[in-house]
Amino acid sequence: MPKNKKHNLELSRFFGSSLWMAAAGVIAVAILVVIGTFTEIPLWAAAVVVFVLLVLAYVLILRFADRRGPHGADSQLLSPVLGNIMLDTVMKLSSPVFICDEKEERIIWYNKSLSAACDTNVQLYGHRAEEFLSCRVADLLRDNAGGGVPVMIGDNSFRAGASRIRAKDKVFLLVTMEDVTETERLYTQIAQSEAVVAYIMVDNLDELLQYEQEKFRTVAVQIESVLREWAEQSEGILKEYERDRYLFVFEAHHLDDFIVRKFDILDKIRDIRVGDGKLPVTVSIGVSNVRGVFSEKERAAAAALDMALQRGGDQVVVKNDNGIEFYGGRTKTVQKRTKVRARVIANELITHISRASNVVVMGHRYADFDAFGACVGVARLAMFCGIPVNIVTDLQDRNLAGCRKILSRLKSYTDVLIDTREALELVSANTLLIIVDVNNPALYESPALAQNVDNIVILDHHRKTEEFERSPLISYIEPSASACCELVAEMMEQVLPDGILLPAEANLMLAGILLDTKQFTRNTGSRTFSAALYLRDRGASPTEVQNLFKTNLDDFIREAKFRSNVVIYRDVTAIALGEGEGDPSDRIAAAKAADKLLTVTGVQAAFALVRIGDMVHISARSSDTVNVQLILEKLRGGGHFDSAAAQVSGSTVQDALVQLKAAIDSYFDGTDDTPPQGK
Repeated sequence: MPKNKKHNLELSRFFGSSLWMAAAGVIAVAILVVIGTFTEIPLWAAAVVVFVLLVLAYVLILRFADRRGPHGADSQLLSPVLGNIMLDTVMKLSSPVFICDEKEERIIWYNKSLSAACDTNVQLYGHRAEEFLSCRVADLLRDNAGGGVPVMIGDNSFRAGASRIRAKDKVFLLVTMEDVTETERLYTQIAQSEAVVAYIMVDNLDELLQYEQEKFRTVAVQIESVLREWAEQSEGILKEYERDRYLFVFEAHHLDDFIVRKFDILDKIRDIRVGDGKLPVTVSIGVSNVRGVFSEKERAAAAALDMALQRGGDQVVVKNDNGIEFYGGRTKTVQKRTKVRARVIANELITHISRASNVVVMGHRYADFDAFGACVGVARLAMFCGIPVNIVTDLQDRNLAGCRKILSRLKSYTDVLIDTREALELVSANTLLIIVDVNNPALYESPALAQNVDNIVILDHHRKTEEFERSPLISYIEPSASACCELVAEMMEQVLPDGILLPAEANLMLAGILLDTKQFTRNTGSRTFSAALYLRDRGASPTEVQNLFKTNLDDFIREAKFRSNVVIYRDVTAIALGEGEGDPSDRIAAAKAADKLLTVTGVQAAFALVRIGDMVHISARSSDTVNVQLILEKLRGGGHFDSAAAQVSGSTVQDALVQLKAAIDSYFDGTDDTPPQGK
């Protein structure tokens, strides 16, 4: 007997049963018609269920026929006929169907639609199902949701489902598939035509033109001309809703092109120069590519623009359903804060402090003078409001020994400095946690404390790296500020009466500004000197502050060991490697070593690496031409345009060096402007 006929005969016996099976087949077809007409259940899924029910009915009828005695002979005569009817119905289904054994998943029967889907004239009997499926049949059985598993056959997409059937004590796998190629194409087409909302803001035009007002309109027209040309090329809508602020709406498929070109609109805007100094104009763009109604898209675009500004401007932040992507950010931030905003934030902060039962303040791990000084300033604000306050710090950190010694002389700071364990015991429903000089949760002095407090305020001058899991009560992030102590000093100037800030506190805050500005030689502006003048007026002594910066002999030797192992990479970057296993004091030495390397001719960026425990610490410094923050963001670090840091866990110094070089290559080659978003 020919092989095909043999398989068909076996299958006809499998489907054949009795006159009752014929009636069941008619009922099954009727059920499928009703399901397909009045419900949204996929036809293939309904077919699987009905088919399984038919098989169960077949088994029950056979048992019933055996019990009827002589009348069962009639059913056996009709069984081949009805089996052929059912076989013919399944063979002519437009959806691919096949049956295979359970153990090796070899095909024992299939219909014509499967041959057409595989686009082959070769018989599939005996072949394994995974030879043409993109998965095993066993994977289809684990479809708990019941919506079918996506599989590919050639260039076509299918949703496949499988079920077990038993016949004569044997188990087979029945697989049915629905062709969704056209459906997915339509979904893709709809997604590509989805509206994307973007906000565009000119970052620094007011600051660049403050001394050349007569050129304002000329430059503004140039900017608008470039933006409108960009909008016309993407067939979008560009509207200026406020001076130097634009709303841009376009179709989603253009976003892919923008990303491929890494938003070269930033470079085109940057080519517009102002004045004799030829300073570049920059823009910040927040793009919303999230699903939802227009109001949700607009809110997401506004949040993306806010993050772009908090990261220093001159960049694009794209917010989508999967996370956030960053592009650009290669221009140094221009100071543009106003005392109006400082006064608003200060009053809002005082309000939240006054409502709290107690206040806890903390900075980042391995705190420096800026983080510690900012904590002291915020603590003074809480004391002014009459609210109990504590500062969370590492009480064993040698680098802050001088700061702790100064506070120990002040009666108001008795028992104010505590460690993480003590801080967790102070947490209540109305506790207010104020985090200074850091916005990355991984770098908090106590991440556990942040997770256990509901009311959080963040004050920082580092560029924002990612969205907060919980929205803080206040998020005052100003990358244009030289130091967090500068921000706190501005707020204190707005709300504290004369005589409240103690000279010792002013000294610690001035030390923070001096540290982050390298003695007023880097990243300074008029606001920096204004804050320093306020602290000087409140009793800060430059002579006493300089005593905090003195280096003992051990630290001097630590710093020197970085100079003996320096690598020049890509002509403009210098990398110093610490020898052997370091200790916490080597972090400061590494930062100082990176600073010293910038004095070498031709060096535009410097990095110092040292292994402490199970982590490699990287300190980075740069001139105004290289954004080390973007480089170290690729290693999950962060910081400023010209000052940043990162910690690489579970690797050697050499492994971290390889990762650092790859990040430097990525920055200079422009191969990836998007830092990883690990949450």
